[in-house]
Amino acid sequence: MTLEEKPGVNGCVGGRRESCPSEMSQANGKPRANGNAKGSPKQEANGKSNAPRGCLNTYTWQEIQKHNQDGDQWLVISRKVYDVTEWAHRHPGGPRVLNHYAGEDATDVFRAMHPNLDVVKLYLKPLLIGELAPGEPSQERNKNPQLVEDFQELRRTLEAMNMFDGRLQFFFLHLAQILILEVLAWLLLYHFGNGWTVTILVSFLLTVAQAQSGFLQHDIGHLSMFKKPKWNHLMQKFVMCHMKGLSAYWWNHRHFQHHVKTNIYPKDPDIDVGPLFVIGESQPVKYGKKKIKYIDYDKQHLYFYLVGLPLLMPVYFNGKSLQIMYLHKVWVDIALVSSFYIRHFITFGPFYGIFGTMLLIYMVKFLESPWIAYVTQMSHIPMKISREENRDWLSTQVLATCNIEQSFFNDWFSGHLNFQIEHHLFPTMPRHNYHKVAPLVRSLCAKHGLQYVNKPLLTGFGDIVRSLKKSAALWIDSYYE
Repeated sequence: MTLEEKPGVNGCVGGRRESCPSEMSQANGKPRANGNAKGSPKQEANGKSNAPRGCLNTYTWQEIQKHNQDGDQWLVISRKVYDVTEWAHRHPGGPRVLNHYAGEDATDVFRAMHPNLDVVKLYLKPLLIGELAPGEPSQERNKNPQLVEDFQELRRTLEAMNMFDGRLQFFFLHLAQILILEVLAWLLLYHFGNGWTVTILVSFLLTVAQAQSGFLQHDIGHLSMFKKPKWNHLMQKFVMCHMKGLSAYWWNHRHFQHHVKTNIYPKDPDIDVGPLFVIGESQPVKYGKKKIKYIDYDKQHLYFYLVGLPLLMPVYFNGKSLQIMYLHKVWVDIALVSSFYIRHFITFGPFYGIFGTMLLIYMVKFLESPWIAYVTQMSHIPMKISREENRDWLSTQVLATCNIEQSFFNDWFSGHLNFQIEHHLFPTMPRHNYHKVAPLVRSLCAKHGLQYVNKPLLTGFGDIVRSLKKSAALWIDSYYE
């Protein structure tokens, strides 16, 4: 029996089994997306989509879950089935983000990651190939439908409360803070010269400015601060490339993977820290059983202070950014990152010379590195790290993230990423609203028996090292058993 002959799989809405007149099929019998994936959103908005209207194929979850490979990717969004195979390489967030959800329900992650749904839905129209059969649940059968519905209801409540509306003045004040710090650094040099004391103060001011620039570009990378998407895109490139000296293209493709599959090995690149470290529970055991010993992992909690903290920014992030920019020929990023160095040479070159200015830049990156390492890792590494379990969106993020207690300093020091749970559940929410929605998220977690972890800042720092020691112990047990 061919796919077209299977009852209840293909047919028009209403349970009829005959094929829709406008259906297109591949040579192997698999239905393809109706319409051309290269069609423009403008054409879709004008009603020129080739997708059938009033007549859709229907599919079971069993059939959908087979389409989870690089060359065969289907997604389910709000019970509609989309074939994104041929369009994946054009996805602004990178093809891997789509591949990570191939064969799964992507309703909540789709809503979470896209600030402007009206634009995105236009791109979805030509990719539509059908919908879930009437008897199929809206999510995979392993998920708790009540939990999913409660989370979606929470999101609707937050939207009604305007929690996704940002205050531009908040972010402009943040930008003003960065510019003031950089101007102060230059004024110190201009008035007092480049003595050791002044150089230390200049390095401190620039380090704070660089860290806060990172938090600002993180905001812009997630939010829709301007009505036109291209202005958000250009603003993020300006802040990330020109003010930080790192590739926005590299950051987007890496960071979005981290958000959609947080702490899922190997889909989350942020936990792919081998062979230098082994983290979580499965990776240490895997390395141990295979007798892999690139480094003495028993000491990883110690060399974390010597390698992980100081080298994250100046070596790892900087190296990866340069590599991706040049391999993928991202010319806009290359030009703007070059302008970062040119700006520093113009500003500080008269005081330090070219070589001295390069030393200053990398000294600042070296000082910034522990700050960023602690902020990004304290809410993730100590939490659950696992292979794909296809959990619902709420459970995935709450199990993989934790919060740090709120205070004025903690909010400023972390760029409000002390609210990692809320940030991961609602990435497009402006950070000045996290503290308002946290009680509602905590209440929902309590209702469904999910542990909502909130800890002091120094405990978060210490938990990174404690989790590294725990993972090292698992590696030792497996290696020497």
